[in-house]
Amino acid sequence: MKRKIGFIGCGQMGQAMIQGMIDAGIVKAEDIAATALSDETIDFVSDEYGIQISNDNKKVARECDILFLAVKPYIYQGVIQEIRSEVSEETVIVTVAAGITLDSMREAFGYSVKVIRSMPNTPSLVGAGMSVLCPNDFVTDEEVAEVLEVFESFGEAEIIEERLMDAVPAVSGSSPAFVYMFIEAMADTAVQQGFPRDKAYKLASQAVQGAAKMVLETGRHPGELKDAVCTPGGVTIEGVNMLEQTGMRSSIIQAMNACTARSIELSKGK
Repeated sequence: MKRKIGFIGCGQMGQAMIQGMIDAGIVKAEDIAATALSDETIDFVSDEYGIQISNDNKKVARECDILFLAVKPYIYQGVIQEIRSEVSEETVIVTVAAGITLDSMREAFGYSVKVIRSMPNTPSLVGAGMSVLCPNDFVTDEEVAEVLEVFESFGEAEIIEERLMDAVPAVSGSSPAFVYMFIEAMADTAVQQGFPRDKAYKLASQAVQGAAKMVLETGRHPGELKDAVCTPGGVTIEGVNMLEQTGMRSSIIQAMNACTARSIELSKGK
């Protein structure tokens, strides 16, 4: 890719994306520039990834063709006020935060800008991310394809309509946290029953990874795959019955609805 890539903000998510791009060979380290607030982060990222990094947001905004805004939602307004006079009309801006709508970006800049709204997740750190993208009408098909290539360098990516974006944190952005809690609970129980901690985490994590892979690669319904594990009168159906009695499905649904409700609040600036 013959593009200069910029990141304003270079925390864990930004670093995951940078690592993915470099590892996939779609862009060279010298063609990536970033900014960070702390000297500690600047030193670490410079040493770890070999990219250009400073605290100069205006310079990165001015020089880059694709600009990722990888900062917290409440920082967006201040960052945009700082850089909007530096951004070329040909620059593609990619948001990386919940609740930042395409309309809010246009209003913040005060003119029509090329924006792609995105929501990656933390498994991007290990090349297993799931990202969702939504471009506005000013982004060309070629530019969408280029940004999609970036996200696919550290996992899977899908284009969706913006009306679905508020539901994305629950189903893929925030949901890794729910899965970590599930793994932790299984591992804690295994430890209680005598397993060493490291082996408990390995068994639980591999079971989750394998189950997800079965869904993705077989195309079979999760309920069908669950039934295949449940021998009549066996141990698995006893566990499934207890999960149903204690409201596992209801808890997950409520957690996801809470995530979506908060995402909608953020979209409204609350």
